Amino acid sequence: MTSHPRRHRITADDGQTAVEFALVAPLLVVLLLAVIQVGLAFNHYVTLTDAARAGARKAVVARFSGASIGDVEQAVRSAASDLDQTQLGIQVADPTWNIPGSDVTVTVTYPYSIGLLGWVVASGNLTSTMTERLE
Repeated sequence: MTSHPRRHRITADDGQTAVEFALVAPLLVVLLLAVIQVGLAFNHYVTLTDAARAGARKAVVARFSGASIGDVEQAVRSAASDLDQTQLGIQVADPTWNIPGSDVTVTVTYPYSIGLLGWVVASGNLTSTMTERLE
């Protein structure tokens, strides 16, 4: 009995799935990281919007409570406590605190950066502005 060497078929598809996965996996990981980064930026924007609303509300009732612009800024910082306070920008339009019907505008800014694998894809400032009328 003679033994024949095993022949390798050129058309064999052994390992094809592993090769396809190796080609597609990096793209899927980058896509997943991008979704996470955009989600974080959106979370920061929602936090800014809530902080601007809290500051504007504090300013609206200021004439009843005797609040100052510093108190309004503190209300914004308290509402945005999850964010880096050193990068949080707050602007309060100088309202006429004693005149009902005047508008108060609170603008809050915070930097964002969307990076993928060490490359910054997008960056800038998130901004939220709330305008309320003094009661």
